[in-house]
Amino acid sequence: MPRSTVKPKKPPAPERDYSHRLLIDKLGVKPGQRIAVLGVEGAEFLVDLAGRVPEYSRGERIKDADLIFFSAEARDNLSRLKSLLQWIRKDGAIWVVYPKGQSHIREIDVITAGKSAGLTDNKVCRFSDTHTALRFVIPVSRR
Repeated sequence: MPRSTVKPKKPPAPERDYSHRLLIDKLGVKPGQRIAVLGVEGAEFLVDLAGRVPEYSRGERIKDADLIFFSAEARDNLSRLKSLLQWIRKDGAIWVVYPKGQSHIREIDVITAGKSAGLTDNKVCRFSDTHTALRFVIPVSRR
């Protein structure tokens, strides 16, 4: 009987488990970064952020921010995304924190608003029991 020359396929690599990581790590916050928090009120997040980056801006936009955390509780808030673009570094990001499982603001609404602002979504993260965070960046072709 002839031998087959087809190589067996490798099983896919197992998915990485990030459940043990702190929220602040999942969000990519590093010491020394320039960070602005606009309307995000998560107590645990703010305590962890202050521990890692004590000099972050709360409620004020800052020039050349590495990260902006922006709260969008309703679809109307998403129109501000385009104006936030000018405040981040070319390789920076905007995290949009929004209520999960709601009909008045859905993930597709957030993604559509980001794309309309010229941004690309590239990561999603459980922010809390009630909120999700979606990261937007400037597309590599425009950096």
